[in-house]
Amino acid sequence: MYYSDLVKYYEELEKTTKRLEKVEILSRLLNHTSADKLDSIIYLIRGKVFPDWDERKIGYSSRLILKAISSVTGINQNDVEKLWKKKGDLGSVVEELIKHKKQTTLSSKRLDVDKVINNLRKLSEMEGEGTVSKKVQLVSELISNANPKEAKFVVKTVLNELRVGVKEGIIRDSISRAFNADVKEVENAFNLTADYGEVAKLAKKNKLKSIEMSLGRPTKLMLAILVKDAKEGFEALRRPLQAEPKIDGFRVAVHKDKNNVRLFTRRMEEVTKQFPDIVEIVKEHVKTENCIIDCEAVGIDKKTGKHMAFQKISQRIKRKYDIEKMAKEFPVELNVFDVIYCNGKSLMNETLKERRKILEKIIEERKEKIVLTKKLISDDEKKINEFFKESLKEGNEGLMLKNIDSLYIPGRYVNGWCKLKNVLEPLDLVIIGAEFGDGKRAGWLSSFIVACRDKNKFLECGRVSTGIKEKEGQELTYKEMTKLLKPLIEKEEGKVVHVKPKIIIEVGYEEIQKSPTYSSGYALRFPRVLQIRTEKPLSEINTLSEIERVYKIQRGKR
Repeated sequence: MYYSDLVKYYEELEKTTKRLEKVEILSRLLNHTSADKLDSIIYLIRGKVFPDWDERKIGYSSRLILKAISSVTGINQNDVEKLWKKKGDLGSVVEELIKHKKQTTLSSKRLDVDKVINNLRKLSEMEGEGTVSKKVQLVSELISNANPKEAKFVVKTVLNELRVGVKEGIIRDSISRAFNADVKEVENAFNLTADYGEVAKLAKKNKLKSIEMSLGRPTKLMLAILVKDAKEGFEALRRPLQAEPKIDGFRVAVHKDKNNVRLFTRRMEEVTKQFPDIVEIVKEHVKTENCIIDCEAVGIDKKTGKHMAFQKISQRIKRKYDIEKMAKEFPVELNVFDVIYCNGKSLMNETLKERRKILEKIIEERKEKIVLTKKLISDDEKKINEFFKESLKEGNEGLMLKNIDSLYIPGRYVNGWCKLKNVLEPLDLVIIGAEFGDGKRAGWLSSFIVACRDKNKFLECGRVSTGIKEKEGQELTYKEMTKLLKPLIEKEEGKVVHVKPKIIIEVGYEEIQKSPTYSSGYALRFPRVLQIRTEKPLSEINTLSEIERVYKIQRGKR
């Protein structure tokens, strides 16, 4: 397939916000795609070149794109950057510059999908001396052989900024429609493979039912819905329910196949190399030949033996060097709470009650190495509330509440799992910086750096974008925020601006975490703008000490 044919579908998808129209467009594309190219088309339509589970990344920066565009067009890199700032989107920049390019490359060849995906996949494999120039050359080759619209979408794909409104649900429904496959079978196949490219190929051959869970390959994990109290938990899950501490670690799915152990995060990124200590723990203390167990890995304080906050071990997740040293400095305990595969059999269709029985048979507990999560099965609201308080006192985030008859269904769904956490008061924070957006948000400030007060200083405590709307006529828009902030700009660094502290916003969030990223030492998790506080003076925004207080409250401390 020529890349220009795919670009026409990109443009069609961009023009509509209607789900059914997107499904119709995409199903038409899939019908016109040969079986051997279906996976490539699925990846590209999502702005990727690998399936979700694949650990390889393109890893291409905006700076390298500037070099590639300058190389192809002959325009000074600084001038390209100025146009980028004006348009807010490098895809639009390259489209405009290619339109005005005076001389066509003599060796220009018509791009096809294979050429695009092959060049972009090569980017992930490059390391060592001369890598930068080779990476620039690979992308420059694509741009030089592209027409303006093709160049635009190549650049957006390289930068992981392709936004044509195609989410997983639309992919699922499009595969179902294109190949007359049952939607539930398509979704189940994706949950087991984490690869809609493979699912599409199997659906075309009418082989979806042949898919089985595979050891060593990540699957989607089951998620929880937030509830405000135990009463709401009972209403959602029925009585009795199983309560477990909600631990402040990181989710890890452990795949064991004899002596081969692999670890995957909730986002299906492999972290086996970063945690050799977990690998050895599993080999020694998981008493079954093969299994997939769902766990929370949590840092352990070597002096006290108590759990540490997630941030203490988060640096291990991306670590590439000094791994053994880091494992000694920041040891982890594996808290196991579910099993979804054991002895060659999927357990997803077994109840939680049955899965827990199996788990208790195969896990040999060793404190500070591997343990089963504590559990309380009860139909008594008072007992659940007491267990909740106990969990908070131990430094946990709250409770996980589970329907004891629930099957293991990847994703969030009603009547499965709920999470119970302290409802935290919103914060009044001041905007001290922002970043210009891309795509539909080009030309608008769309990501806002917020700060608390510490005496006469303003300390960063996160970035927030959620809660602002794109369309006029809605509560608070990016256009309105940009209009408020532009006169306050004091300094510009590329797309990031520093603004005079004046605009105060009320920010909601799920929790406060310790973070070395921001000058306050704290970060807001899942922040969202609630409203502008025009009536508030700067002297009344939340202080660092107040943020520290909220941090302690959410842990059940005072």
